[in-house]
Amino acid sequence: MASAFLPGLLAGRAALVTGGGSGIGEGIASSLAVQGAKVALLGRTREKLERVAEKIRAVGGEALVCPADVRDYDAVDKAVHEVAARFGRLDILVHGAAGNFLAPAASLSANGFRAVVDIDLCGSFNASRAAFAWLEKTRGSIVNITATQATVPTPLQCHAGAAKAGIEKLTRDLALEWARFGVRVNAVAPGPIEGTEGMRRLAPPGIKGAEGAPDPMKARVPLGRFGTIEEVCEAVLFLVSPAGAFVTGTTLLVDGGTSLVGAGPFLDLMSQG
Repeated sequence: MASAFLPGLLAGRAALVTGGGSGIGEGIASSLAVQGAKVALLGRTREKLERVAEKIRAVGGEALVCPADVRDYDAVDKAVHEVAARFGRLDILVHGAAGNFLAPAASLSANGFRAVVDIDLCGSFNASRAAFAWLEKTRGSIVNITATQATVPTPLQCHAGAAKAGIEKLTRDLALEWARFGVRVNAVAPGPIEGTEGMRRLAPPGIKGAEGAPDPMKARVPLGRFGTIEEVCEAVLFLVSPAGAFVTGTTLLVDGGTSLVGAGPFLDLMSQG
């Protein structure tokens, strides 16, 4: 899908994308680079980050690889300083690092719950806190990637729901507190997005239609289809661009209307149990 934004929109700016080694994070990093931003990729696996960085460099972009775990504040802070040293500035932070799995609350371990909260919620704070001093200098922008589980009660997702709800509240609190410094803080909540690890891991198993019938999960999406990574990227580009200059403290839903109809497939899965 061609971008709705003119190429070069972010020329001269520098961005850091956590979770930039795959999926939506990779797409966001690539779209920022296409728009002219210098992009740093943060994640736990260097090989994944290098693969994405090479793609960006192959089309003339500038990319920096920063292996780090978002749960480790010192490691994130070090990465932010590396980005600032390399690019001389930091204008955009996108926190896309996340962890999730399906688990009934009655059998979910405390460690499993904590792991998701640590990556998603604590990781969001760690990245934002580490980047703040640099974003203040450029009157920059933060976009946290959350999910509709934050507001839609969803079986098998209490750990993710708690983390994502925390991200939405953190987004609003930071937006209020940091507005006087010119730093905008927003979030994007994707719904079912095709071609992502989330869909492969989280689409409830065992819910199938008859052969040749429409996909029952797609049928539950009011717009009648799954979203694309490119559409999530466009939402992020809007929020970090001049078009979003008066937008802060908001969560932009990119879910085809699925949050309007609830957690249907997951409820179906519970009834099968």
